[in-house]
Amino acid sequence: MMDTASLRLFVRAAEKLNIGAAGRDLGLAPAVAGAHLAKLENAIGADLLHRTTRKVSLSLEGAEFLPFAREILAQEDAARAALGKGHATPRGTLRFTAPSTFAQLYIAPILPEFLQRYPELTLDLRLSDSVFDLIEGSFDLAIRNSALQDSSLKGRKLADDTRVLCASPAYLKEHGTPSHPRDLAQHQLIAFKNQTARPLIGPDGQKEAFDPSAAACRLVLDDGLTQKLATIAGAGISMNSLWSVGKELATGDLVQVLPDFEVAEKTVLWLVYPKSNVLSPKVRVFMDFLIEKVMKAASWGRL
Repeated sequence: MMDTASLRLFVRAAEKLNIGAAGRDLGLAPAVAGAHLAKLENAIGADLLHRTTRKVSLSLEGAEFLPFAREILAQEDAARAALGKGHATPRGTLRFTAPSTFAQLYIAPILPEFLQRYPELTLDLRLSDSVFDLIEGSFDLAIRNSALQDSSLKGRKLADDTRVLCASPAYLKEHGTPSHPRDLAQHQLIAFKNQTARPLIGPDGQKEAFDPSAAACRLVLDDGLTQKLATIAGAGISMNSLWSVGKELATGDLVQVLPDFEVAEKTVLWLVYPKSNVLSPKVRVFMDFLIEKVMKAASWGRL
């Protein structure tokens, strides 16, 4: 029989890779903490942690069990909160992943306020333009800028994600300014990894496309900030999120290309979380905080 106190100890030990430190966080002596973990492992029938005199590490079984332990604890916290019991403020560790460029611009600056507002919460952030699997990575929450195709996830809209074509004034001076999407075939294009053709709708409703794979694309990148910097440096024409290049368009460091042709495929920034998860207090307050702060900064939707 598993008790949630032992599960909480296991999760804390897995995060710290230190049983004694995990026990101290929960008010347990090292010997007592070790006994609780041994009892949990006996109940499960597997070694969850490898212990040596030098270090503690997760076993294969422990890594597989960890997301389930976190889920059980999240459901307990949510149930206690629904009954008005438990801790008055959210606590614990929240694992969160987001695109690195967006996080640098809009999340990093507001983290001190969040941590001050919720002093018993710890944020474990993974910021990358690579997409992590929420279930396998044991993430509580993520920002995604594509449609929710995974039926195991639930989402809440954070903001619109308008896309625009842009280039530097220096590039346009040297290579000319395209007046029609067909002209892009004569230009140097910068593409994000795995970028597919994006539909463009002209002022008269005509349908065209921005298709780097069919044009002179000599630069493919997997990082949004690097793509923007390369565009500013004059490497070519790229498609970017307005939240990423809005400031540079306003200052003139970048110029919108083909402004009469709108990217027809609308994308949205979503806050997503595993469908099986009860929305725990720590996830709820972080979601509400991000929506509150990002919506105030979301003037990027208007040029």
